[in-house]
Amino acid sequence: MLENLKNLCELNGISGDEGSVRDYIINQLDGKAEYKIDNLGNIIAFKKGAKTPDKKVMISAHMDEVGGLVTYINQDGTLKFEAVGGVDPRVVFGRRVTVGRNNVNGVIGSKAVHMLNDDEKKTAVKFEQMNIDIGCTSKEQAEECVSLGDSVCFCSEYCLFGDGKIKGKAIDDRAGCAIMLKLIEQELQYDTYFTFVVQEEIGLRGATVAAYSVEPDYAIVLEATTAADVPNASDEKQVCKLGNGPVVSFMDRHTVYSKELYELCFDTAKEHSIPCQTKTMIAGGNDAGAIHLSKGGVKTCAISVPCRYLHSPSCVIDKNDFENTYELTKNLLDRIFNNDI
Repeated sequence: MLENLKNLCELNGISGDEGSVRDYIINQLDGKAEYKIDNLGNIIAFKKGAKTPDKKVMISAHMDEVGGLVTYINQDGTLKFEAVGGVDPRVVFGRRVTVGRNNVNGVIGSKAVHMLNDDEKKTAVKFEQMNIDIGCTSKEQAEECVSLGDSVCFCSEYCLFGDGKIKGKAIDDRAGCAIMLKLIEQELQYDTYFTFVVQEEIGLRGATVAAYSVEPDYAIVLEATTAADVPNASDEKQVCKLGNGPVVSFMDRHTVYSKELYELCFDTAKEHSIPCQTKTMIAGGNDAGAIHLSKGGVKTCAISVPCRYLHSPSCVIDKNDFENTYELTKNLLDRIFNNDI
């Protein structure tokens, strides 16, 4: 599972351009599950279990990551770009990126600090004030390397560090994808659907159509969620903490989660001695927002890996939280099938 996480995080796949991630996952699925690709680019996989249940369960994670798109080429060969997904401008300035399918190297920059006025020095650089320097000296030269609409992806080395910590880009939500791949490798008690979906970061689009295709009765959304357990953050503002186990949400900005599944998550965690926590704030959202509203409604829960510095080139998670998220999901799946909820 850790090897898959590393490989997935090192791939580029912003919303709408998830092809390399999809190809990797398909390669892992061959011979282990049936699958199809829908018109939007979702992978809808079916894993045959020992039994065919009378209820349909879908586990879902998104393949896309935040990044940018090239919108204009300046006369000096630098590039203008717009963010794709919820990217904080403060984590972008000065970063190394790759642009387009040719993986053209670039650096995001703006005016030098000595050229800033007093007001500009007090605020973060806005996206419209930044440019991507790809080392060209003219618009014509840059046009030979990149095109309008090309993806802009962070360059960030995946690494293990400290006391069991993992750093990399796109852990949101390649962590969920890696967990699903491990579940698919196992012998399952019951038939289960797995959806690897696209375009979550720009409006839950892949999950919207995938849920209509599968028509599940129950759904488990696997995610990474913001952990603000940093100095100067009060306890209630920390949302969740690394090392305290997977995060089970009761509500966010898009979803009021199934009370039965929420309680079943914590019962399952207690039964199997898995550390588990909930959020201390109602914030954010994920593909559950689309899935639970699909057709006649879907009982849905979200299980997330707590993640510091979300939507940045340097997401940080705890290895134990990652593995415990897998353990909780695996055991919850059996409880859903074996309980009348």
